[in-house]
Amino acid sequence: MKSKVQFRLRIYRDDSIAIGPGKIALLEAIAETGSISAAGRQLGMSYRRAWMLIDEMNKALSSPAVSTAAGGSHGGGTALTAVGEQIVKHYRAIESTARVATAADITALTRLLAQ
Repeated sequence: MKSKVQFRLRIYRDDSIAIGPGKIALLEAIAETGSISAAGRQLGMSYRRAWMLIDEMNKALSSPAVSTAAGGSHGGGTALTAVGEQIVKHYRAIESTARVATAADITALTRLLAQ
């Protein structure tokens, strides 16, 4: 069985994950779809779960990562705020930097795993 190597960054605020891989994926899906429900569907999660993740993240931040507009005759929608865009940008940059900086050590560790 081949091992899957993953770098998982999580930033906690108190006991909850304020920023992590699932929330980043959700932010990216919201940016792509313009909708919490469509983003949730894309990621295989319920609207309720997606909304709870966004709410948890927004409560942990000094400014919200996502803004929503109610539906109606003009339609609703969801978009990332400038803070949300910065979170995704910095998170992905950290992942990229860490992947490069730790490549040799990760290779060495994976060679120690059973085949």
